[in-house]
Amino acid sequence: MKPETVFALENASWPALLVDASGNIRAASKGAKESFGAAMTAGATVGKTIWSKENDQSAEEFFAGFDSGANYSSILRFKGSDGSTSSYQTHICSAHDPVDRTTLFLLQMFKPEISTVPLLPTSAPSPRPSEGHTVMEASVAQKQKLDCAMQLIRTVALDFNNALTSILGHASLLLAKSDQKNPLRSSLVEIEKSAQKAAEVANDLAAFSRQDKDTRSLASGNLNDVLRRTLDIFKEKQPETIQWKIDLQSRVYGAKFEEPKMQQVLVKIFENAVEAMDSFGTVYSSTRNLDLSEPLKDGNARLAAGSYVCLEIADTGKGIPAEILPRIFEPFFTTKKDAGHRGLGLAWVYGIVTNHGGSVAVQSEVGKGTNVRLYLPTQKKVIEQEANLDDLSGSATILLIDDEDLLLTMGEMVLSSFGYKVLTANSGAKALEIFKEKAPEIDLVITDLVMPQMSGRELIERLRKKKADVKVICASGFVRPPSTEDQQNYLQKPFASQDLLRKVKQVLSAEAHV
Repeated sequence: MKPETVFALENASWPALLVDASGNIRAASKGAKESFGAAMTAGATVGKTIWSKENDQSAEEFFAGFDSGANYSSILRFKGSDGSTSSYQTHICSAHDPVDRTTLFLLQMFKPEISTVPLLPTSAPSPRPSEGHTVMEASVAQKQKLDCAMQLIRTVALDFNNALTSILGHASLLLAKSDQKNPLRSSLVEIEKSAQKAAEVANDLAAFSRQDKDTRSLASGNLNDVLRRTLDIFKEKQPETIQWKIDLQSRVYGAKFEEPKMQQVLVKIFENAVEAMDSFGTVYSSTRNLDLSEPLKDGNARLAAGSYVCLEIADTGKGIPAEILPRIFEPFFTTKKDAGHRGLGLAWVYGIVTNHGGSVAVQSEVGKGTNVRLYLPTQKKVIEQEANLDDLSGSATILLIDDEDLLLTMGEMVLSSFGYKVLTANSGAKALEIFKEKAPEIDLVITDLVMPQMSGRELIERLRKKKADVKVICASGFVRPPSTEDQQNYLQKPFASQDLLRKVKQVLSAEAHV
């Protein structure tokens, strides 16, 4: 009797299937059984159970097109247990079974709009079946190594965020206060850009190492502000032969997004536009509100009825050939010859936007340029444009608590420069001493959530026993607020001086109207 196949992904929360060359299912993960239901029985055939006719090929043609040992990634459509059909980013690797000489395929399927599992090709090589009947079997020692690595990543991300918060705070303050003609301004801009890039890495590390992925709703933001800020920074280093034109919706709907991630999306699209134009041409950026009374199809993007914010970036470059256009979102697919291009740019754009519940549409014609449209869902609530720095000054008294002295120095410098009176404490105990003496004078408390001896949450509880209506802003590079309501008073590290000032103004103003 042939030994039973051991499938190490059996408990995986995302859909993973082990199938043979005929499409017969050898094993299925827990996530696959939840997504596809009774279809995941041993011996069932992919093509007769979950394969959608909307795919370009039949399941038989699809599996027949593989060579042994090949790796592949594509967007495929499968039928779920509820009868609906959905798109999945599917990664496939294949190898011969050394016993029965059958070609085995490992399918890993990720549904971007609901999955919290990162797409593996962006961070790790594609998994491959191992010898015999054991596929991706992980030993206890390997798991222990992974746990240690995760803990190290979490620690590094926290410390890295603290250092970057100080760098960003000081750099952005100097930029805000310096004259436009100051010869050192360009160096400050480069420092801020480098720190922002490092901040993206730190946030990615923190998100990757977090055991419980954050699936709560994000706060609504103004895409006009993000587009304008990203473009201002990006175009400074671009050739003067490129023209930049922008047309923004006057009262744009608010959309829920992570700003650093959305900045990554915009930068990647801008980079592709500049490269397509060979440094000569025009890039048009625009936003508009979109209300749909019925579903709309825009290329590969399928939009349900509802309200959206559409951000469009168009260039006058050489365009994308029709035969290449359907593959532009595939990880590792690239037509660029440079060794530095890994083919992950647009796959990353697609992943970020769809993880925000949105869609991406690309329209292109050779010789006429390319249009990229990002659609993010909205509740039709207008988010007002951010205030100018001149409007962010105040006279309130703020108690600032952090166990990192460099962050206390930066925060005190920024806030006092805009008229605030600042009291500082490098521990929860010190903060309680100050609060006991000066509670009537203190209008706002800003505290780090992760501190030794006494955490930020414990400190807040003790402060509220002394003054129930105390106004609080929580700051952290890793710990997230427990609810959407708390998130309104939350400041993500690392942050720039403008972020700190806007959050202070927002919290003080909101509380004043309660």
